[in-house]
This record gives sequence, structure tokens and C-alpha cells, in this order.
Amino acid sequence: MSDREQKYKMIGLNIAYYRKLKGLSQMKLAEAVGLSRTYISNIEAPGMPIAISLDALLDIAETLDIPAYKLLDFHDL
Repeated sequence: MSDREQKYKMIGLNIAYYRKLKGLSQMKLAEAVGLSRTYISNIEAPGMPIAISLDALLDIAETLDIPAYKLLDFHDL
């Protein structure tokens, strides 16, 4: 896995972590940010590193009520 793919994977894992902390399902998060549940699922899936737009990342952070930088925390890399 390339360095970029590893970072996308970490973003997805961070989204999943904060989504669960907030008590939201993937469907509820998807509805709140105007994305499909499948897209949210693909972002969060560790085996499917997928690119995410800055707009989507900011919308997700806002919905989860966290600063966007927390989704970009790659402390485990």
C-alpha cells in the first residue's frame, strides 16, 4: 500500500471512530452530509482506500462537530 493509500485509510478510520463516538450510523452521517451510504462505507473500509474531497471532509467534520484536522491525524503512521 502506497503512502497516499495509507493516509486515505487513516482518514477513513478516523471518520469511523468519530462517527461512532457521536452515535451515528453510516446512513445518518451520509444523509447529514448529502453523500451516499455506500460512499461513506467505502471511505471507512480499511481495505478500500478511496480519495475524499476537501468539501466532503469538511462537511463530515462539521457534522461530527470536530475540527477537520482530527480527521487528518496520522499519528499511527
